[in-house]
Amino acid sequence: MNLHTIFQDFNPSKFVVHTCLFIFTALFALRLDNRVTWSYWTVFTPIWVWKVLVITGATVGSYVWWRYPHFRLEGEAYIHYKSMLISLALHLILLMFELLVCDKLESSRHLWTLVFIPLIFISIVSIAISIWAVKHDRSFELELFCAVNVLQFIFLALRLDGFITWSWEVVFVPLWIVMCLSLVGVLYTIIFAAILFRTPEVNAQQRRSSFQSAVGYTFLVIPILIFQVLLANKLDDDIKMSYIAVVSPLFISFFTLILMSFSAKGGNKWWFGMRKDFCSFVLGMCPLLQEYANIAYHSERRANGVELQQVDKNDKYNLKKNDHLKPVLPIVSIETPD
Repeated sequence: MNLHTIFQDFNPSKFVVHTCLFIFTALFALRLDNRVTWSYWTVFTPIWVWKVLVITGATVGSYVWWRYPHFRLEGEAYIHYKSMLISLALHLILLMFELLVCDKLESSRHLWTLVFIPLIFISIVSIAISIWAVKHDRSFELELFCAVNVLQFIFLALRLDGFITWSWEVVFVPLWIVMCLSLVGVLYTIIFAAILFRTPEVNAQQRRSSFQSAVGYTFLVIPILIFQVLLANKLDDDIKMSYIAVVSPLFISFFTLILMSFSAKGGNKWWFGMRKDFCSFVLGMCPLLQEYANIAYHSERRANGVELQQVDKNDKYNLKKNDHLKPVLPIVSIETPD
C-alpha cells in the first residue's frame, strides 16, 4: 500500500467537479423522466455542493493570504492567488445562472434568454481569461469550454423561448463543429501513440503515457458525441427513449474524467490555504498516513510456510529522502527450532 504513489498526481478540484456533474446528470435525467418527483432545487444539490466548496475554499485561502503575509513570497504565490480569485468570480456568475435555471424550471416566470445572460457573459469574459491562463501556464478547462460555446448558448436560449423554430440538429451546429475538432484531436493522439509504439528509441514510460492519453480521450469524446446525437433526435421526437438512456453515454465520459483526475497534476495550491499539492497536504495533516505513504509491505512465503514482511527497496529510498517521517519497523518472524 503506497498512498504517495496513488495521490502524487491527484487533482482534487477536477475530481470534485466531475463527481458532482456525474451525480447531477443522473438526478436531472431521472427528474425529466418523472422517476423522481423532487423539486429542481433538490435535484441541483450536487451543483450546490460544488459551489459551496469553491466559495469556502476561496474564503479560507484568502484568509491565509492576508493573515500570513510571508506566505506571499513562496514561488508563484501571486499568480496562484490571482488565478483562484478569477476562478471564484467565474463560479459566482455561473452560480447566478444555475439559480436562474432552477427558478425557471420551478416557476417559468422568466424568459430563457434572460436566464442565459450570465452564461453568455462568462463565455465572452472567458476568452480574455484563457489568454491570461496561457501566458501564466494555468489550466483553463472551464473557461475554454465556455469561450468556444458562446454561440451555442445563444442558440439554445432563442430556441427554448421559441424565437427560432429550427430543428435541434441545426441548433446544435456550433457543438457539432466543436465535436469534429475534438475527434481530430482524438485521431491525432491515437496516431501519435501508434508511432511511439513502433519507435524502438522511445522508453516504456512514454509509450504507456501516450497509450493512456489515447484511450482516455477516446472514451471521453466518443460518448459525448453519441450523447449529442441521441439528445438531438430525442428533442426532435425522432426516437422514443428515456432521458436516462440518452445521457447514459455521458456517464462513461464522466467516469473517464474522474479516473483522469488521479493523473491530472496541477491544481491551484491556494484553495483552502493548502499552499502545497494535495498529497503533501493530506500527509502533513494526517501523520499516520505518512507511515503508509512511505513504507509498503509485501509478503513472501518461505519454504516452511512462515510469512515474512519486507520493505520495498524504493520505499527505503523514500525513507532516506524523508528522514523527518517516522518509519514503521517491519515485523520479522522468529523461527523456533524443532
